[in-house]
Amino acid sequence: MGRFGHGNQRKHHLDKLLPHFSCGSTLVNVLSVKRSCMLGPSNVSMIRGYARGTSNASIELKADDDVIRFNIGDHSGERGSSKKGKNPAKNSRLSRKAKLNELRFYRLKAKKKMNSPNPEVRIRYKLEKAKRKETWLIENLSKYELPNAPPETHDPEILTEEERFYLKRTGEKKKNYVQVGRRGVFGGVVLNMHLHWKKHETVKVVCKPCKPGQVHQYAEELARLSKGIIIDIKPNNTIIFYRGKNYVQPDVMSPPNTLSKAKALEKYRHEQSLEHTSQFIEKLENELEEYLEHVARYKQQEKTQKT
Repeated sequence: MGRFGHGNQRKHHLDKLLPHFSCGSTLVNVLSVKRSCMLGPSNVSMIRGYARGTSNASIELKADDDVIRFNIGDHSGERGSSKKGKNPAKNSRLSRKAKLNELRFYRLKAKKKMNSPNPEVRIRYKLEKAKRKETWLIENLSKYELPNAPPETHDPEILTEEERFYLKRTGEKKKNYVQVGRRGVFGGVVLNMHLHWKKHETVKVVCKPCKPGQVHQYAEELARLSKGIIIDIKPNNTIIFYRGKNYVQPDVMSPPNTLSKAKALEKYRHEQSLEHTSQFIEKLENELEEYLEHVARYKQQEKTQKT
């Protein structure tokens, strides 16, 4: 009897629900349906579990051919979308693997070219690689180019021959000096010159290592930045600077439009690498020309032998 009573209760609930729905398929949110409208304890537990697992759970009421059915909304699309949301991590992992595979492929390709029995293939591969490096170095060196500062009005003092000779002799005798090394002229060199001029009238600037003709460039640049007077340039790449009669130590001894010590070193390394790379490219181009000439001569000899 309990079973029949439960069936009558279900029918009574159906009669209550039917006037509110039109024939056809409609959607009802689970949260809006009261517990009394559910069909039975087993269905209640099933719907609760489904509602707990899904945020947008719904019930579909179908009344077709005099048969009433309650159907939980099909969320296969939503589940699929949630799975798709989880897949990007997997896809990223796969893309990483794909990238690694691509790198392996390029390495194998490069290895084949390097170990190719044809000398032309080997030379062309090296040449292409060197040219790529050259363009990369030129782009990096452009970062260290300083903006052109507005020209400053500076009138150097006019010295007589006797004064020049006296300052030259005193500069040679004194031991205070500033080193211009591989970094070239940067803010620290000018700062050291001003620190020496605090107690001495002259200072020696030793350029080492220095390319031929580069001493004069250093002398002009240091005279512009420090506003000193060039007294003499020695053959051993030494420049003697005079601070001037009316010298006043500036507040900022290191000019703002100069490179720092670290950046000057980076610039030097890039310049050295660019110089060696350009030499290597020239060497490879000569080798390629010689090889092509050799191949052309060999083909001509074959033709003459056949005829």
